[in-house]
Amino acid sequence: MINRILIRIKVLQIVYSYYQNGNGDLKVAENELLFSLQKSYDLYYYFLLLIIDVTNQQRRILDTRKCKYMPTDEELNPNTRFIDNRFVAQLAENDTLKKYIDEQGLSWSNDEEFIKNVLDTILNSEIYAEYLKNEEDSYETDREFWRQIFKKVICGNEMIEEYLEDKSIYWNDDIEIVETFALKTIKKFEEKKGSRQALLPMFKDLEDKAFAIKLFRQSLLKGKEYRERIDKHMKNWETERIANMDLIIMQVALAEILSFPTIPISVTLNEYIDAAKYYSTPKSGTFINGILDSIVNELKKEKLLLKD
Repeated sequence: MINRILIRIKVLQIVYSYYQNGNGDLKVAENELLFSLQKSYDLYYYFLLLIIDVTNQQRRILDTRKCKYMPTDEELNPNTRFIDNRFVAQLAENDTLKKYIDEQGLSWSNDEEFIKNVLDTILNSEIYAEYLKNEEDSYETDREFWRQIFKKVICGNEMIEEYLEDKSIYWNDDIEIVETFALKTIKKFEEKKGSRQALLPMFKDLEDKAFAIKLFRQSLLKGKEYRERIDKHMKNWETERIANMDLIIMQVALAEILSFPTIPISVTLNEYIDAAKYYSTPKSGTFINGILDSIVNELKKEKLLLKD
């Protein structure tokens, strides 16, 4: 699930923090990186758990209304299509989900007001209204309802994103990426697979985890060497006006360029130029592109870089 885009972001953040804190403990910083990646994976499960808890919240509300002193006919016989959703029932019984949330202690139990707000947002949506009116009653319809809700109501919702950012500092830059993986998971669910429906692993393969660790280590272990080369190419720039994050981005980019021969240079440059636009100043992308392009040409002349 954790792709290389997210890995690069996390490495940049932890390398930046490493220099800001000044403790110089590489192992502590590496553990922080792995913990940060783990929190990203937790968020994936929190999104899936949100679907279950929102459904359970509505079930409790309907049960409470039935027990009123003088319930209306509608309260005694509510439309239960939402709480009887087959996809949600399958998700709630998923072996992998239950095992992970139990081992990691994940829960929305202390976030009742948030769950209510998410539920209200869903119940007030056109997607919900159309779902209740839909004459087709099937597993596919139930799953498609939640796919649409997730895509159009949950993803990009300012209230939800702000709440998640407050809930964990590790999620500030993860939400949009993790939302896409939760959405893909919903789409892949099949009724016939029951509780054994596969969820996304933390890493696609061991190679991605190795990429994260190696990129981080090389960025710091050879940081002085990379900084010296960067400084040499910044002679025509006012160094005191260069954002510290720009230096970090170039340092990590050089670590990737020199440590991973199978990754095309253009891919690396594009990824870090995009990161600069998001994490640094508006002009950082152009600046970083110019410096790195100059360094790449120099490395090729020195026969230190043999890939394109």
